[in-house]
Amino acid sequence: MASEPAATTTGPLAEARVREALRRFAGEEVARGPVQGLGGHASLRTYWRAGRGARSLMVMVMPPGAKPEEATQGGPPAEEPFVNVQRYLGRLGVRVPEIRAFFPPEEGLAGVPGVVMVLEDLGDDMLETRLLAGDDRERLYEAAVDQLARLRARAEARPDPACVAFGRRFDRALYRWELDHFREWLLEAWKGAALAPDERAFVDAEFDRIAAALAAEPLGFTHRDYQSRNLMVLPGGEQAVIDFQDALLGPRQYDLVALLRDSYVELPPELVERMLRRWLVRFEEAGGPRLEYEPFRELFDLLTVQRKLKDAGRFVFIDRVKGNPGFLVSIPASLRYVREAFDRRPDLAGLRQVLARHVPELRPGREP
Repeated sequence: MASEPAATTTGPLAEARVREALRRFAGEEVARGPVQGLGGHASLRTYWRAGRGARSLMVMVMPPGAKPEEATQGGPPAEEPFVNVQRYLGRLGVRVPEIRAFFPPEEGLAGVPGVVMVLEDLGDDMLETRLLAGDDRERLYEAAVDQLARLRARAEARPDPACVAFGRRFDRALYRWELDHFREWLLEAWKGAALAPDERAFVDAEFDRIAAALAAEPLGFTHRDYQSRNLMVLPGGEQAVIDFQDALLGPRQYDLVALLRDSYVELPPELVERMLRRWLVRFEEAGGPRLEYEPFRELFDLLTVQRKLKDAGRFVFIDRVKGNPGFLVSIPASLRYVREAFDRRPDLAGLRQVLARHVPELRPGREP
């Protein structure tokens, strides 16, 4: 995991970098105006708002040598991934933030290497915050699902080798790394449990089986974290997509798991089913192949097990390694999703039995 002194993304030195970027892009008046640090969730990136109202700007500050926040493949990209993927998504008709200015690491703003970007300010209304404000949940998710279906269908029709996402993929090794992340951080570090040798051998074999099944699925452009905190709801209701720099190739269901099995917003089962069926219709309407619901749902449930086990472990990692306990509250929802997916996948009963000995939240009927 890449790390850096905190002062390069927060504090006076970071603010100096932000003001230097604003000075070069918009002039001295803007650079000397109000600047507010907004943080960056679990990311190494931080965000700053400059100015107020309709003329405000967002500035993204990245540490030197920043790498993807989670494991992925491929060597150093030829172009900054955020810039690269933003351009590709824009060509597909996806609403993404405009890049107003880009300062590469060698610019060394305020004497510090690292990327700084001046971006369009999309406001503060995430899908999550609009849900909390009481907006119509069905309409919000219909819009998110419709956009995702169009994105996927268009990306399958128009792949671009120049886009960094097409040079990295979910393969067996990556799926397995994420499952081991759960074992290491949730099971061992959080629960203080250790699998007995026979349990470990069985779990390893089951994890291998899951990874192989998922890796055999058709691949296409995958955002990787298409969820309520990465969808900005604009004043007219349009949803803009952010945090796409770690995109890669993955199964069609992956971004749907991120959206409909969101650890920050829990949805009732009937809404999840409606949205899955809606995606299939919209995907076909956008030019994708016709897919049958039942096998599509089976893979969705298998991906739910894999992704949400990883997420539960990741939240512990963020606490123990990055010193941010704010995501621990989302562990129960992640484990509930796994439990519900286990209910729908009786072929995983053996794995569930072993894991539930150490993680009781996974037992049938258990409420974490």
